[in-house]
Amino acid sequence: MYKFVAVILVSLVALSAATNVKKCKNGQPFPLSVEVEGCSQPPCDVVKGTTAVMDVHFVGTKNNLSSLNAKVRATALGITVPYELPEDVADVCSNLLDGATCPISKDEDVVYKFNFYVDSYYPEIPVAVEVSLNDENDESVACFICDIKVKKGASN
Repeated sequence: MYKFVAVILVSLVALSAATNVKKCKNGQPFPLSVEVEGCSQPPCDVVKGTTAVMDVHFVGTKNNLSSLNAKVRATALGITVPYELPEDVADVCSNLLDGATCPISKDEDVVYKFNFYVDSYYPEIPVAVEVSLNDENDESVACFICDIKVKKGASN
């Protein structure tokens, strides 16, 4: 009984901290939750020269997911472009939290810590950031869109 109550409380805390992100347009699986540090309701302010931190809580869609990579596309002013991530950030398996490791099993829930560096040359405009976690066959395991607003930092 106590375990059940503990699971319910942990779930409620996780949901209360979640950021209100949107589903991707091509029907890819949606994560259980996404928490953008310091933001519950987009557009999320991100500051040039800093790292936006997103915890992506998702579920394995098939057994033995041994390789997962994050892919990002940014849409601003009606133009969508891919955004290349550093290899250490794009490698989902090396950024799992709470001792989780790959391979990930079907229905196993894990959390990926996504650190998105905001370069100082980014224009100060609203951007829709689509993040897709893809397996070795380039099939999406989880996908979401978060609206951000790039802001000037104190030293920019």
